[in-house]
Amino acid sequence: MGGTAAANYPADAGTAIAGRLKPRPVCATPLHEVIDPSPTLPLSRTVALVGLMGAGKTAIGKRLAARLGLPFVDADDEIERAAGCTVSEFFERYGETEFRAGERRVIARLLEEPPRILSTGGGAYMDPDTRALLKAQAITVWLRAELDVLFDRVKKRAHRPLLRAGDPRDILARLMAQRYPIYAEADLVVDSTAQPTEITTDQVIEALQRHLASQPAGATA
Repeated sequence: MGGTAAANYPADAGTAIAGRLKPRPVCATPLHEVIDPSPTLPLSRTVALVGLMGAGKTAIGKRLAARLGLPFVDADDEIERAAGCTVSEFFERYGETEFRAGERRVIARLLEEPPRILSTGGGAYMDPDTRALLKAQAITVWLRAELDVLFDRVKKRAHRPLLRAGDPRDILARLMAQRYPIYAEADLVVDSTAQPTEITTDQVIEALQRHLASQPAGATA
């Protein structure tokens, strides 16, 4: 996978990605999507959404950001912007190991910036170093979804590199078995079902409110 193409790529692909990372403008959400805005939560750190592909991290993340008056950032978009190619192309040229190294550095850079809503790639939280970084510097929210929901959302999308190696439903089931025990380490768990996205967004906000209310006085949320 990606044999000769890697010859022109720097030895430390992850560092190259991070070095080219440029600040991006705040993602603007159309005003018609801002329904019943919520009071600003006292967040001192980024809220990072984790979960499998199809869990709704982007759709819910954008609505959550609009409701809370925060920027929304998709980690995969930032990696593509820095690397100058798509995630699929990066996988094909340089492999998953190099991708995870670059992903880790990009997320570390993003966590140094003011609080925001961050959508992470499905495999990001599986990397031990990235997971430790997110646990230390973010509030992590696992958007947990059942197999039927995930499959219905991703079956028409051809850009998922991990779904090209066989039957997508079987691959999703295998990824669930591997990853769900690790995703369960997130600070909060919210079920992402077939219900309207706005309802799931409400549930994420409620979970965040409960989490913040449970923190000792003076604790960093």
